[in-house]
Amino acid sequence: MIKSKKMLWIALSLFIISTAIGFPFPHAIPYGETIISVFNFPIRTVNGLNFMGVFSFALFIASLFFLTRSLKKYHKRAVLIAIILVVLLPQMLISSYQKTIATGIYAVFYDREASYCEFEMVGESTLGGECELSFENYSTDDLQYTLEFQESYPFEDEVPMVSLMNHNKVPYEVSIEGKEKKVVKIKTNIDVSNIENHVEGGSASDINIIIRSGDKIRKL
Repeated sequence: MIKSKKMLWIALSLFIISTAIGFPFPHAIPYGETIISVFNFPIRTVNGLNFMGVFSFALFIASLFFLTRSLKKYHKRAVLIAIILVVLLPQMLISSYQKTIATGIYAVFYDREASYCEFEMVGESTLGGECELSFENYSTDDLQYTLEFQESYPFEDEVPMVSLMNHNKVPYEVSIEGKEKKVVKIKTNIDVSNIENHVEGGSASDINIIIRSGDKIRKL
């Protein structure tokens, strides 16, 4: 079945590197972006092109090329299995890690899809903001961490919305018991009298947050 062990090892190596670059842990962004941001390299172009995403995808395609060249038959099956693995494997590994050996905030699961914020003017210069954020602590330890909000796409030409929640009280304190699933409700009034072009209402989902505990930080 195997025609070339050398090409198979190259395929496996490229697949592992590609998967590692796109691995979304401990932050929501891929691990490759976390690494290059430390060195202040640009992650995206001005038109939104993701360098690391393109690089990771190119490595994955190259791994498929070497994989098919390394096998005598079952090429389509091998490619299909590789695609399924690259889609499902990262989340499976993250879930297994958090539910078994992870400690502290690394054991905290943040359900972005179940989290949202709503905003409405409650006065001439006061914006009311209310957010519900869903967490689950997979560890058996009670945890305390701080929370702050960040914009999904912090470009200069966009009017901030979610980050306005940081104006009055940053960071917010969160406590969650071991094995607890909890919806954290945060409500605040924001003075927007000195903020130009502020939002006057609306809602947001897939809320980006930052949680911290001691010297540990996660951008979710």
